[in-house]
Amino acid sequence: MLFVIVAALIFFGIYLAKPKFKNNATPAGDDVFVNDIILYDNIAFFRALDKKEKQQFEAEVTEFLSNVKITGVDTTVENLDRILVAASAVIPVFAFPEWKYYNLKEVLLYSDTFNNNFQTEGEDRSIMGMVGSGYMEGKMLLSKHALQQGFKNDSDKNNTAIHEFVHLIDKADGDTDGIPKQLLSKQYTIPWLDMTYKKMQELIDNDSDINPYGTTSKAEFFAVAAEYFFERPDLLQQKHPELYKLLQQIFQQDPEVQLQKLKNKIGRNDLCYCGSGLKYKDCHLKADSESRQ
Repeated sequence: MLFVIVAALIFFGIYLAKPKFKNNATPAGDDVFVNDIILYDNIAFFRALDKKEKQQFEAEVTEFLSNVKITGVDTTVENLDRILVAASAVIPVFAFPEWKYYNLKEVLLYSDTFNNNFQTEGEDRSIMGMVGSGYMEGKMLLSKHALQQGFKNDSDKNNTAIHEFVHLIDKADGDTDGIPKQLLSKQYTIPWLDMTYKKMQELIDNDSDINPYGTTSKAEFFAVAAEYFFERPDLLQQKHPELYKLLQQIFQQDPEVQLQKLKNKIGRNDLCYCGSGLKYKDCHLKADSESRQ
């Protein structure tokens, strides 16, 4: 009898100790597993949220994956790839929980860069992400390598997937023109346009640390500025405080405050907030300690 009780306790102890994964079917019929452990380990934005916000983020990631198909073109789509795509969609509209990407049906994931003909071999393969148009309307193309690097590298101010989802947000009003009318209050439209022209001119004059690709068009400036805002809010606020304030108004978020909260509560042996996968003591602890002195 004692043996049976002990065995039962061991069985249920092992069962209860297993991480709880949510198993959901994607539009393509594939299984995807989403839980707070995966999100915490791989997405710095998630780590900065409080308990209620974490639940909201997980729910929105799950909902996105249940509505948008993710297809590997010349590569296998792993569970983490799906989650990173969904996180890239959720982050810029996190303050708008009712937001839906009605203009997106499928994300095509390539192993690496591709060209204008969507080829992954040969020359001129410099494209890391693209929002489709014409016969590719409703599709987004992403480099798998660029997707993963966007969540691993915290110092380059770049996140290709967030960049492309910002284009979709911009496009939601019918025009990809760098003016996200569905998020931007009317009183901020003129100040935003003035800021866009000012910062694009600084880029043209080689007097800015913003990605020079932002000179291509107002739409591209909006996308690269948004990348900077979510990837390095501390640096953007320091170097471009007026631009930072306007992006706060657009996205209704303050990622610099979230970053500081995360820095204050993180332990030496916790994963670093930057997403490097290293422990905090082996990554940003020294730099953060010096900056506080």
